[in-house]
Amino acid sequence: MKIREYEAKDEVGWVRCRVLAFLDTAYYDNIVPHKEKYDNPSIELIAEIDNEIVGLIDVEYEQQERTVCSRGSGLGGMIWHIAVHPDYQRMKIGTALLAEAEERARRVGLNRLEAWTRDDLSVNIWYETQQFLKVDSYLHVYMEGDEIKETLSSNIPHIFPIKVFAHYVGNKHEEVKNKYRRIHECNCYEKRLD
Repeated sequence: MKIREYEAKDEVGWVRCRVLAFLDTAYYDNIVPHKEKYDNPSIELIAEIDNEIVGLIDVEYEQQERTVCSRGSGLGGMIWHIAVHPDYQRMKIGTALLAEAEERARRVGLNRLEAWTRDDLSVNIWYETQQFLKVDSYLHVYMEGDEIKETLSSNIPHIFPIKVFAHYVGNKHEEVKNKYRRIHECNCYEKRLD
């Protein structure tokens, strides 16, 4: 396996790897047709085996405190994407990508990494085994049909929402979880690099 910096020519393989990796997760419908570009500096790495992209990690990082990360002090980096192609999972590729990203993060003066992920048990366990601590959470709420009618209304005549994705940041998690069919807890993990 070779870990190297992402290049523009890698975009199709990057998108394919991410889509396939996310299919069996709570992010199964979070499909992107292109790789994001970041406003701030970033660490963008891919893992290759036989010229195929089998893993990726993107970390956008701060040059000024709290401009990318949502918490903490000092300069941090946000892991926006980390994914391993399903045919290559359980081969420590994600761990190797994270280790390389951490080394590069230290070199640019970051003192922590932050990552947000949904409630997939295996993913949350992976972050914990990588020495990340869960420091926050909120709910991702998906609404359809009657769930929308009971919750939202439009100020514009003849416009009717069909599907809604919302963030719930209040403190009545159980009440919200009991009201909607599709809810995910979105967990914030943080790892100190010093």
